[in-house]
Amino acid sequence: MNVTTDGATLAAEAAAELEEASAPEIIRWAAETFGDKLCMTSSMADALMVDLVSKVVPGIDVIFLDTGYHFAETIGTRDAVQQVYPINLINVEPRRTVAEQDRDLGPRLHGRDPNICCHLRKVEPLQQALEPYEAWLSGLRREDSATRRNVGVVEWNARKKMVKVNPIARWTKDDVDSYMAEHGVLVNPLQYDGYPSIGCAPCTRRVAQGADPRSGRWAGTGKTECGIHL
Repeated sequence: MNVTTDGATLAAEAAAELEEASAPEIIRWAAETFGDKLCMTSSMADALMVDLVSKVVPGIDVIFLDTGYHFAETIGTRDAVQQVYPINLINVEPRRTVAEQDRDLGPRLHGRDPNICCHLRKVEPLQQALEPYEAWLSGLRREDSATRRNVGVVEWNARKKMVKVNPIARWTKDDVDSYMAEHGVLVNPLQYDGYPSIGCAPCTRRVAQGADPRSGRWAGTGKTECGIHL
């Protein structure tokens, strides 16, 4: 199959057929359709998706964007996940180190222009990392935010010319909590310290109990997404 040519049609048909399917069924469809051209991404806020996917596709490539700005707890979670689960972790770094970016573009770019910083340290590296693949799995959920309310379980990403699969798009917070408790999923310890949504350390703040889980991301800037899911 020529995914670039037929991907949009494939994604639309699969989205309709799999809307009511379970997460493992959606993952299995992706694995059978794309084989070793399938990967997944993980922010290491927890290992829910890694746990789910590795049960169906052991040894899958898991892409982690190592921006150079992560909390120590996130890096520790990444290392623990790599040891515990049967995956092939691919640590992806930006073209410039933080020091090189500071030298070339000035310090604290994340504070002056977070959109450019996210593009250089997340969007661009992910685009390059995804080039060998035809599809990737993500943990997007419709409940996450208003910008994700219409996320399909299978989508066509025209910019990347890839199929994107979101097996837990329909899951609620209760679904997530139940699965993680039942399966003993590894969790980034920051989740227990007021960080329900975890990004780069300079751009992530604690969230008051009961507040929007993503309100601590780029707080006060009006920014709600880093760009990798747009």
